[in-house]
Amino acid sequence: MIRKVEDKSSPEYQRLSWNAFRKSINGLVNKVNATNIKNIIPELFAENLIRGRGLFCRSCIKSQMASPGFSDVFAALSAVVNTKFPEVGELLLRRIVLQLKRAYKRNDKPQLLAATKFIAHLVNQQVAHEIIALELVTILLEKHTDDSVEVAVGFVTECGSFLQDLTPKGLQGIFERFRGILHEGGIDKRVQFLIENLVALRKAKFQGHPAVRPELDLVEQEDQLTHELSLDDEIDPETCLDVFKVDAQFVENEKRYEELKRNILGVGEEEEGSDVTSCSEDDEESSVNEEQINIQDETEMNVVNLRRTIYLTIMSNVDFEEAGHELLKIKLQPGQEMELCIMLLECCSQERTYLRYYGLLGQRFCMINKIYQENFEKCFVQQYSMIHRLETNKLRNIAKLFAHLLGTDALEEDTTSSSRIFIKILFQELSQHLGMKLNERLSEPTMQDSLESIFPKDNPKNTRFSINFFTSIGLRGITDNLREYLKNTSMLIMQQQKQDGELEGQSGTSSSSLESESESSTSKRKRDMKKQHRTKRQRRD
Repeated sequence: MIRKVEDKSSPEYQRLSWNAFRKSINGLVNKVNATNIKNIIPELFAENLIRGRGLFCRSCIKSQMASPGFSDVFAALSAVVNTKFPEVGELLLRRIVLQLKRAYKRNDKPQLLAATKFIAHLVNQQVAHEIIALELVTILLEKHTDDSVEVAVGFVTECGSFLQDLTPKGLQGIFERFRGILHEGGIDKRVQFLIENLVALRKAKFQGHPAVRPELDLVEQEDQLTHELSLDDEIDPETCLDVFKVDAQFVENEKRYEELKRNILGVGEEEEGSDVTSCSEDDEESSVNEEQINIQDETEMNVVNLRRTIYLTIMSNVDFEEAGHELLKIKLQPGQEMELCIMLLECCSQERTYLRYYGLLGQRFCMINKIYQENFEKCFVQQYSMIHRLETNKLRNIAKLFAHLLGTDALEEDTTSSSRIFIKILFQELSQHLGMKLNERLSEPTMQDSLESIFPKDNPKNTRFSINFFTSIGLRGITDNLREYLKNTSMLIMQQQKQDGELEGQSGTSSSSLESESESSTSKRKRDMKKQHRTKRQRRD
């Protein structure tokens, strides 16, 4: 049964729109880095961040906890959002502080390190007030342990440069406490070395640890909004914002945000400027301005609408052929084929278990146009670059999807060097994450249809090629079944040849006996004919 949702005020449409928004936010936050953050921000503002502020905060915290090394990037992203939507920045800070307090009570060192690092960069971006930094270090060093001192050292390393400029007396008090701990002793030598290195770093004016990197300095001083929050405050994380709820004024609220989005992205100003230009300049220059506006509109706003349309089409069909037919009706501009591949991958990764529906749909588009094959290869490179951020469930679904796409083409000698490298990276990454379980996964009955062409058994020549390929990339273990099959096949061929030889021998013996019998019967007939001839001659005589 195919679901069709046309009423935008209906709960079904709102739920689909919510799911599309959630997947879009997760995708944007997961792929942000210092290089592409300026391109991600317009796409992020194109989403309704007021309605989905809970989802945005949850996605930022989750991604930062998985990749603490990107803390300054997530803090810069949050700082830009905070300038337009302060309630989003405040909610993010409250949730991080709450997570920090929970980690401190549970003595969860990894989570505590990640949370303090995020808060340090929010202080650097002036999303959080510096008072929370001084308060946090004081608590960590008050009843210090080896772990709490180590966390405090890491925190001051990240935001020490900012505190040195903004509150040097406060930073001086922190280092006096560090010196007191050194004089008291009672801590591990490794922690003592950490404190000594921090003191040396301060003398070097925190060289190598700037408060904000130049490429992440995106907010002007007058636009910054700072939130004051104490660690002793009662904090409401507002988790209800993470759950879908039907909005009785959904259409009106979406229209309001659409107007707000135009003001944020500056589309209205550009259109107004183009009108003035058209009045003051000639037609040729005005047409150029209009063309520039259209180009910007295509790259920033319509991409989000296109992704939403693709998502709704994929999720509103239960049959991959019908979904493919509907998707082909969408008029894609040159270069937008990648958006379809990205959304198909995002939808597949969000499922609880892998659905073959996505593999068949991806296979269909790869067979229709070769450009989708190239785009799926690019998607694999992107997924590989952020594989450390993926949960186990997402990793499994994506791996199975790529395995299905690879399984639709035989791994034979006509494969290209690029496709072999692609397969090599995929299986080596699976081996790294799954280890000995990789063989078990490949042996599952549900995987056999997808892997039939990667591990071919139709021809001994293709089987040997597959065995040699995986052996050359260090994955000999996953070809054990192929080796056993090839061994059994060779024995069967030898037995068949032996039986054929015996049959030929028997047929040769029988034929020789038949020939001898025929020869004896012929000679007997000749003797009889001669005897009859002599008898007739004697009678005449």
